[in-house]
Amino acid sequence: MLDRRTVIKFTAALVALAPRALARTNKEKTMPEKNTVVCCIRYQIDPFKRDGFAKYAEAWGKIIPRCGGGLIGYFLPHEGTNDVALAMIGFESLAAYETYRARLKTDPESLANFQFAQSERLILREERTFLSAVPK
Repeated sequence: MLDRRTVIKFTAALVALAPRALARTNKEKTMPEKNTVVCCIRYQIDPFKRDGFAKYAEAWGKIIPRCGGGLIGYFLPHEGTNDVALAMIGFESLAAYETYRARLKTDPESLANFQFAQSERLILREERTFLSAVPK
């Protein structure tokens, strides 16, 4: 299992790429390089339901941008720890994140995707950390 330090180092490396990735993945709205907040979600998943989690993650590819987030990506276990997945979503501010969360609660596809994950018991645990890139 990955320890917290390893996850934090990995996350920091991804956050450094966030502004460029946000500009590529969210063409309607590019995030400014400064003041970008990245929500990193660390999932503990059932390793025997990896394909189901991949389906869940793929569905967010349309939902997140529509609801106001800049999806950087979902990351599934590849080698080593087989039960930790990550998601990274960028926002202009924490206020923008709160607006996004409110939209998720009323979006039919979002609600269906949450229900899918719950009914399939894909996610055992979830943690959110908010990060900002260190200026270069």
